[in-house]
Amino acid sequence: MVALIMGQINRHAEQVTATVLSNKRVGQYHQILLNVGEVVKHCKPGNFVAINVGGPSSAMVLRRAFAISRISDRGEYGGTMELIVAPHGSGSKWLISQPEGAHIDLVAPLGTPFGIPTNPVRALLIGGGYGSAPLFGLAELLKSRGCRVDMILGASAAAKIYAPLEGKRSVSSLKIYTEDGSTGIMGRVTDPLEQLIADGEVDVIYSCGPMGMLAAISTIAKRNEIVHQCAVEESMACGIGICMTCVLPIKGGDGNITMVRSCIDGPVMDGELVLWDQVGQPQ
Repeated sequence: MVALIMGQINRHAEQVTATVLSNKRVGQYHQILLNVGEVVKHCKPGNFVAINVGGPSSAMVLRRAFAISRISDRGEYGGTMELIVAPHGSGSKWLISQPEGAHIDLVAPLGTPFGIPTNPVRALLIGGGYGSAPLFGLAELLKSRGCRVDMILGASAAAKIYAPLEGKRSVSSLKIYTEDGSTGIMGRVTDPLEQLIADGEVDVIYSCGPMGMLAAISTIAKRNEIVHQCAVEESMACGIGICMTCVLPIKGGDGNITMVRSCIDGPVMDGELVLWDQVGQPQ
């Protein structure tokens, strides 16, 4: 049994004005570095930020949630936070348009982070697309605790794999899977999972990426009695548990279905408890 340390939710969240230090295009994504000051002391892998997007005259009144890729409290700028942003909607497109020196209103850290093993274990990190970004900071933390860390990255095509070279530097071993075979091995991230578990290479799985991928990993992990922590990708409006737009069905301790808020009870959850076939369905 793998024992994991979990923290209290949103206890250290603060609203701060961050400064954009850099905004770089990395493949299909943007790597944004923010100066956030003392907030980084309380940020953990799996936490997210809620950003006020659009500017003071914008009709976008709700904040947008973005996963924290990694943080640092060293260097000339003090506390810095890295975000990896895919320009999908109006909020993310506004964020990637912000130049160096721009000021960003954000609340952080939010949500439930990944649980960290109390003893060294063999950890497998699985990321899909730019969802892999938060796993790099997690890999560094796990390695500092004496864990062996292996990583599998996957996407539909090579252009959607985020920073594979950075992944190699962060872990003991890295495998890349693409559905079209444009880089790495043709297939899906779940293809080698059963064999890795059978070979005794995995004690705990951490994952982040599309919901379908998380569901498939959860099925395999449950069948093999492996702990699986996944950061769910549900749309969040308020980010602090008020609006109830990001609810997910989970299996309660009494066997009944319970609707939980992914912004408060997640984004990191026990994959075995999520009722994946009922996600998005009326209850």
